[in-house]
Amino acid sequence: MQFLDLTLPTLPANLALDEALLLAAEDGGVECLRVWHWPSQAVVLGAGGKVGDDVDVAACNADGVPIARRSSGGGTVLLGPGCLLYSLVLRFDRDPMLSDLRASYRYILGNIVESLASIASPLTIHGFSDLTWQGRKFSGNAQQRKRTHLLHHGTLLLHGFDTRAVSRYLKLPPRRPEYRHDRPHDEFLTHLPTDAATLTQLLREIWHVDQTMSAWPEAMVEQLVAERYDQAEWVFRR
Repeated sequence: MQFLDLTLPTLPANLALDEALLLAAEDGGVECLRVWHWPSQAVVLGAGGKVGDDVDVAACNADGVPIARRSSGGGTVLLGPGCLLYSLVLRFDRDPMLSDLRASYRYILGNIVESLASIASPLTIHGFSDLTWQGRKFSGNAQQRKRTHLLHHGTLLLHGFDTRAVSRYLKLPPRRPEYRHDRPHDEFLTHLPTDAATLTQLLREIWHVDQTMSAWPEAMVEQLVAERYDQAEWVFRR
């Protein structure tokens, strides 16, 4: 597996890069772990998310907070300082659990929980895509699946992430997990007591990532941005 620590200059390009890494792997490329950061607040919907249900568009427009959409499922998230984003591209034949959607979450998130045990404990997988500490969520995850590989990516909230800002830009989702107990965002979310460098190293260790990716699919990213990620028709399609 190869490692890519890369944040591109625009939000659409960063979202496109995750999908491009998946498509490249499908075309004979490699498994990889990518980490990136976004330096300012931004809203990202899942592929099936509805802007009207999830986003306070007026508040985003007033504050200049961009709204974007990724290729995977899952819920709407707020990015910003203190949010480490990670992406895994894995072959289905790496482990039998990866062939089944729910089992793949247990496999991937179970490995991440194991890797973070030295930072905070106990950590829990709630539902099949949330990670929690002391009953509060610090990581949301989503997937995009192809023929031979999957893309699993998520957010990891660290010290410095402004959980109060989530309530300004995101509405309470129509569908909420039972363990949330209808708590508002700032009472539902928490952050891990660590920094991005430590967390990145732990992720590399648990996935045995010892090679650095020397080239990434730049042309494919440009194409995906032009065709979808930078188009209002894609972002506001639902």
